[in-house]
Amino acid sequence: MATESSILENKSDLVQKTIFSILFSISFAHLLNDLIQAIIPSVYPILKQNYGLTFTQIGIITFAFQITASVFQPFVGYYTDKYPKPFSQVYGMIFSTLGIISLSYANNLPWIIVSVMLIGLGSAIFHPESARISNMASGGRRGLAQSIFQVGGNLGTAIAPLLVAAIVVPNSQKYILWFLIGSTLGLMIISKIAFWYRDNLKLKLDKKRLFIEQHDLSDKKVNMAIAILLFVIFTKFFYSASLSTYYQFFVIEKFNLSIQQAQYHMFIYLIAYALGTILGGPLGDKFGRKYIIWFSVFGATPFALLLPYANLFYTDVLMIIIGIIISSAFPAIIVYAQELLPKKLGMVSGLFYGFAFGMGALGSALLGILADHTSITFVYQICSYLPIFGVVCYFLPNMKKK
Repeated sequence: MATESSILENKSDLVQKTIFSILFSISFAHLLNDLIQAIIPSVYPILKQNYGLTFTQIGIITFAFQITASVFQPFVGYYTDKYPKPFSQVYGMIFSTLGIISLSYANNLPWIIVSVMLIGLGSAIFHPESARISNMASGGRRGLAQSIFQVGGNLGTAIAPLLVAAIVVPNSQKYILWFLIGSTLGLMIISKIAFWYRDNLKLKLDKKRLFIEQHDLSDKKVNMAIAILLFVIFTKFFYSASLSTYYQFFVIEKFNLSIQQAQYHMFIYLIAYALGTILGGPLGDKFGRKYIIWFSVFGATPFALLLPYANLFYTDVLMIIIGIIISSAFPAIIVYAQELLPKKLGMVSGLFYGFAFGMGALGSALLGILADHTSITFVYQICSYLPIFGVVCYFLPNMKKK
């Protein structure tokens, strides 16, 4: 009886406690995964210079990468909802590793596209199960858990331009191979997490207690809320595409900076983006996710409108403010969506990560075409109006738990 009692206590602990060792481990794995992803936009100036690429072709490369990641993620999530695969992340990192090797030798547009699609496939496999693991380890503090998970990815994205500036730019494209160190370390960490995940699945915990908290919304209101969130993702990531894909070209063109200088300014924005991610989840837990989403998307409007007309110093200041504000939304959006459909965590996570990547892909492709026909500065002037559409968040319903 004592043994049975201790087992029940251990199970209860697993349900109730926030397991920070797993959260920080999966966050660091996310850092390495997104570091590899962020190599792609970081080397755009090099690829453009080496192979005479147009902005349209740069947009096509981003489209190929992000559409690969976006298309597969909901299907991966849907499948793993029914058949959890603790080691699927390992397979994802293997695809990313192959992408790194291929990209370091790619010397034409088709080869580059194949390389980034391999990395995109790795990302598609990584994210849905990672979101489930962070939820499992959250102990009910889902906003905090999602922020810890997300900030790892944002830090990886922020570090990439600095490492590319230090390692690849002074040497050659083949020095991308140095990033194999990151993917190897990622494989080691993900493997350990996979064993923890497998063991917890074997315990057959009460999934309703672990994952599911029912709300009082009708199906109609749930569908409306999902539609609003997807529209918010559309405007947010369309705007973010102009920042992540073309910001280096914007400051190079407007302020006559070198590639390395542009990457340092990109780093400033990306660190601010990571800081906003840290804040978004816990603030959503405390004040309500609806209000954080609303403020995050709509609140960036005045700063986005000023950005195309600022000097270099105030461009950095505005990018810090914009980065902090708009990044705080995504952890809240993911958790809000998971709470709307609590029985479909993998599918919901995959859908929203996938849709985010897809909107980034579409935005990058269309903005590249627009930049070729006008200018990068004009692209930023047009995109500065996108955060205004965040006003639709006012119509998101407040959820009360049953």
